[in-house]
Amino acid sequence: MHITVIGTGYVGLVTGACLAEFGMNVLCVDLDVAKIAALNRGEMPIYEPGLEELVGRNVAQKRLAFSTDFEQGVAASLVIFIAVGTPPAADGSADLGQVRAVAADIGRFMNSYKVIVDKSTVPVGTGQMVKEVVSKNQPTKVNFDVVSNPEFLREGSAIGDFMRPDRVVIGAESEQASAIMKDIYNVLFLNETAFVLTNIETAELIKYAANAFLATKISFINEVANLCEKVGANVQQVARGIGLDGRIGKKFLHAGPGYGGSCFPKDTLAMAATGRQYDEPLAIVEAVIAVNQRQRQRMVEKVVDLLGGVVKGKTVALLGLSFKPETDDVRDAPALYFAKVLSEQGAMIRAYDPEAVSAFKELYADDEIFYATDAYEAASGADVLVLMTEWNQFRYLDLERLYGLMAQPIFADLRNVYDGDKLRAAGFTYAGVGRK
Repeated sequence: MHITVIGTGYVGLVTGACLAEFGMNVLCVDLDVAKIAALNRGEMPIYEPGLEELVGRNVAQKRLAFSTDFEQGVAASLVIFIAVGTPPAADGSADLGQVRAVAADIGRFMNSYKVIVDKSTVPVGTGQMVKEVVSKNQPTKVNFDVVSNPEFLREGSAIGDFMRPDRVVIGAESEQASAIMKDIYNVLFLNETAFVLTNIETAELIKYAANAFLATKISFINEVANLCEKVGANVQQVARGIGLDGRIGKKFLHAGPGYGGSCFPKDTLAMAATGRQYDEPLAIVEAVIAVNQRQRQRMVEKVVDLLGGVVKGKTVALLGLSFKPETDDVRDAPALYFAKVLSEQGAMIRAYDPEAVSAFKELYADDEIFYATDAYEAASGADVLVLMTEWNQFRYLDLERLYGLMAQPIFADLRNVYDGDKLRAAGFTYAGVGRK
């Protein structure tokens, strides 16, 4: 089967490479000439474990190719995946400008029956909008189907998530489109992966509801953590105690500086906006958003308190810039908020991340932040060390070496990686999250 994936961002590139690994002939199309040229040289635009090898193998076996020729991509394939960005608009709703533009071009270039698949995260009603835009832009009427096939990829483990998913959601209006989609995912069907076959609107809402619920768990445990600090409880033990309940589960119950990344922030905003649009306010989702923003403020206040309430002239070292480990994605990362607020208060920022420095530099240049080559260079001369992202290499730092490098041995462990008693025994002033 010939497939075109429009968009070579995180979702599009992973989807294209994994479908090629399933044995499909995949053409990934993007209007960014420089990005396509880099991909044709084997250079990845994102860091994702295993992706470079997967792309290289399938390019070598001629199942995967990259192009800027949109017309060729539409004409050559039976199935066209739309995997372009849907960033938040000013009111929090999803900006569907890129989706609309792609749909219009598909209509203009369509020469035979196609299945058009919304892979981007889009609000309810987008599938119907795509149908209307495609139809309106067809020079000659050609039959087609629109399908919603949301992605559930976690950055840092996206390839495994695609190859061994918890479920595959397919929202379609025709048996023909459903059958073609099941053919695409036949490998997973044979492996007895759960398939949810439904209509377009339900599939669209499943994606938003899933992300909003996971974000809710994070905001909930962060509120519990703040209460723990007041009453002398330990949030990690509380999380374990409730997570062992099969109805709750242990995942996403890790207190910290709040959620970030490309999905949870924009998807909760978009879902809340959809609720307002349909006059059905989603009070819990609205609260989750507010709690997450407040958590970032509280964590900054924690660092300021550790510095005695005075930030101006102090040096703050941030360990970790990406919103989570095993990715270079800094979109809406807590570290962005910390860098902005603390630098505005007069702090000097030193930072290190194994993968995300280049992305962070696009937002904060070298003259605004000192970017270190490792954790110890970041800590050198610092008044406080803030563990922002729980990369594995930060879990076993040489405490004696850190103590000797820092201007003040203050350690703000915002991911609860370390044993506080051990840090205090090594001479540090230590604070975690939700632990007395």
